[in-house]
Amino acid sequence: MSFTIRYGKTAEGATLVELQRRASLQWESDRAALLAHPEVIQLPASQLEEQRVRVAEITGRLAGFSVVIPTTAICSELDGLFVEPELSARGVGRALMTDAIQLARDQGVRVIEVTANVNAERFYKKLGFIPSGEVQTSFGPAIRMYLPIPR
Repeated sequence: MSFTIRYGKTAEGATLVELQRRASLQWESDRAALLAHPEVIQLPASQLEEQRVRVAEITGRLAGFSVVIPTTAICSELDGLFVEPELSARGVGRALMTDAIQLARDQGVRVIEVTANVNAERFYKKLGFIPSGEVQTSFGPAIRMYLPIPR
């Protein structure tokens, strides 16, 4: 499958939030909490304006997006990675992560960190992320992980 990856546009904010909602609600383990607290599904306009959001398209259709936020000069946080549920396991998430890693490398970032829920942990491990501990989130425990970025 061929993807086009580009920066998200401010005008796409609401559409991307709905994509995030669909992707998040697919997991039974998260559904009740997300339905009880729909306000947690958001994409601040500033993240789009600051070009922190990368969007994957397949033949002009939004397939998924990632959000990477710098935390220090050499470390960034993967703040979100969402794929349309019917397109999961087709390489969209991997393509977005490959893109994020390349951009990080180009910007001198040495580590990408992520807080992964139980549904995403295996995906991140396949990409080379290393578990570094457990953290408590508003929806329960999650695993903290990091990915060293080779030069």
